[in-house]
Amino acid sequence: MDVRHRLAANMKRLRKERGWSQEALADEAGLDRTYISGIERVVKNPTVTVVERVAKALACSCGDLLD
Repeated sequence: MDVRHRLAANMKRLRKERGWSQEALADEAGLDRTYISGIERVVKNPTVTVVERVAKALACSCGDLLD
């Protein structure tokens, strides 16, 4: 699995573990819900800065999202 697919799967898993919608995660990360959706569907290629914002919102490390 490539890094974008791992990011998408881990992000979705961590979001669902918290019981959050894509909109809730987007609000916490300061991003648009459609951008979160695009990352989870592997149609968006987020920057390292965006990955960091998502990790902070999910209270995890960037490594947790990329492993």
